[in-house]
Amino acid sequence: MNGPAEVKALLDTAAAHGATVLKPARKEFFGEFTAVHRAPDGAVWKLAAASKKDKRLVPGPPRPTGTAVYHGVARPKASRAFHETPGMSVDRDYGDEFIDFTAADGVCRLGLLPREALAKDAGVDDHGDGYPGVVLTHTAATRDDVDTLLTAAAARADGQVTAGPIGPSRVTMHARHFTDPDGYHWTITTRCVTAIGPRMCKIPNTAQPGSECDREQRILCALAGG
Repeated sequence: MNGPAEVKALLDTAAAHGATVLKPARKEFFGEFTAVHRAPDGAVWKLAAASKKDKRLVPGPPRPTGTAVYHGVARPKASRAFHETPGMSVDRDYGDEFIDFTAADGVCRLGLLPREALAKDAGVDDHGDGYPGVVLTHTAATRDDVDTLLTAAAARADGQVTAGPIGPSRVTMHARHFTDPDGYHWTITTRCVTAIGPRMCKIPNTAQPGSECDREQRILCALAGG
């Protein structure tokens, strides 16, 4: 957030809509101004402003200047190798204290912290079950890449990856599902379709022209009469 007033405003709005305040808005030792709340769905949110002083009034509904997702893991350095498998690039690396990855345009930043440290920062018990409603998704270029990435992920995790069933998802994309060594759920999918019908063929083809996905979709649409 831009300043303390926005942190307070967003915390008040969240509380008014059923959120539980875990840490009230306050100045931190190193100059940040933060607050933590648990949403009704169980997700824990930390609100933060780099400045502890307001530089301007809140202009209507406060808008975040950035969003990050932090995972509590057993050892950030070990998890780093796993997360690099699908091509994520490390931004800041402080060993087993904190690691995060370069954020692409339009997506949130992902960071790794020791589970106990993250729980302490959020004001929650580190022995809890966590928030189960998140699935990390990586989109591969082709169906073969989906299986290649799953094999690579298992190798990086010393075989600890628990894979789900192969098959098309509800939107007819080829996907593999697995759980990483820290218990987080992943889906590796591709924009290449595995099944198609005339109705799907009326939707604009989003595959790169001339790519394997583009050729497959055109062939399937022709066979489907779309």
